[in-house]
Amino acid sequence: MKKVIGGKLYDTSTAEAIADNEFSDGSNKMPGGRCSTLYKTQRGNFFAYHETCWQGEHNSIEPLTKGEAMDFFENINGDGDFFEIFGTHPEIA
Repeated sequence: MKKVIGGKLYDTSTAEAIADNEFSDGSNKMPGGRCSTLYKTQRGNFFAYHETCWQGEHNSIEPLTKGEAMDFFENINGDGDFFEIFGTHPEIA
């Protein structure tokens, strides 16, 4: 999917998929009829691609700040290298 938002082109075919919540229930691709994927563009911007199978809803792209992307990554249990993705180490609790 491609979408221009705020003068920037977000494209799922050229960005890197970082994490998603597909199959989060262990068997269904889209638990509850929806799923989201976190992407990082070649220029280091982040966005979420939200998919739905519900009639009347549409797939969408949501630009994210780095902080929002980190929260998104944590909330969907991303398993990539945090430092490699975000260029920073998580704060020690």
